[in-house]
Amino acid sequence: MIRVAVIGVNHIGNIHCRAYRQHPDTELAAVCDLLPERAEKAGLEHGVPAYTDMREMLDKEQIDAVIVATAGVEKGSHHFAPVMAAIEAGKDVFVEKPISNRIEEARQMVAFAREKGVRFACNLNHRFSPAAYRAKELATEGKLGSLLFLNMRLTIRNGQDETEWFHMRALHPHSIDVLRYFGGDIARVQAFMTKAPDRKTWSTVSVNLQFASGAVGHLTGSYDMSMRHPIECCEVAGSEGRLVLDNVYESMTYYPHHSHELTVYRNPIFGGMQGFDDTFRQRINRFVEQLKAGDAPDEIEASGADALAAQEVIEAAIRSHQLGGAPVDVPAMAT
Repeated sequence: MIRVAVIGVNHIGNIHCRAYRQHPDTELAAVCDLLPERAEKAGLEHGVPAYTDMREMLDKEQIDAVIVATAGVEKGSHHFAPVMAAIEAGKDVFVEKPISNRIEEARQMVAFAREKGVRFACNLNHRFSPAAYRAKELATEGKLGSLLFLNMRLTIRNGQDETEWFHMRALHPHSIDVLRYFGGDIARVQAFMTKAPDRKTWSTVSVNLQFASGAVGHLTGSYDMSMRHPIECCEVAGSEGRLVLDNVYESMTYYPHHSHELTVYRNPIFGGMQGFDDTFRQRINRFVEQLKAGDAPDEIEASGADALAAQEVIEAAIRSHQLGGAPVDVPAMAT
């Protein structure tokens, strides 16, 4: 059994707690939160020791993996200290997205995990669905040919308005991760942003992308749309075919250039994913599967390094907007 501790037990943290209690290969060992009442409540609910000091928890409990589900400004400012403490203790780590809203902290976390040789994963859950897996298989099999363009749209309703970059930093790690999942590293961006009436955050964005491979792409993102309608679409096109991944998990269609016959995957009514929240379960299951298999740190899917790469793209897009839409190079990832 893999013994798991969860740091940060508000809404998302409690989802993690239930997931690891229910998983056949994991055991929830402890919970931790800076707020004593929140830690105590979670400890009682899940029947495990509760702590307010993460270092005390790491010293006293037998723990294999640490889940960092804290939040903070732009959903990421409280990740650094617990992640670094868990890595220092030699534990495998799973952090909520964004890895951090401060790019220097994100770089430090990834570098420290690499130095210590621990597995470091992030909850970039939009790539974890059967439809996305099937699309990835087709791309890997060469059914697209040479990659030419990728288009991504992620538009939801979120009225939170805490900072001007909240929309970009809190939401679009998902968008960028899906784009990188199919297209590889992004080398250069050009961004234009606007604010819906009475908003402080740049709540709708348009980002042009140039991939390291030479392919081009585009991201449209918004916090100003409706949750009643499809929220996400990814289109990946090459010299031999094109695929479209609709609404995260609902369907995938492959359009070969030289045939009238399509390849279609549809989420089944019975036995399929019941809703978007199932992507969360799928992502956790894959993390546990990789821990159980003893996969090397550089084999972890949706890794801390992937999360850092997404944040580098986001920061470059922010800089481009600040420069009036000038193209900005994305820093190359350290190896």
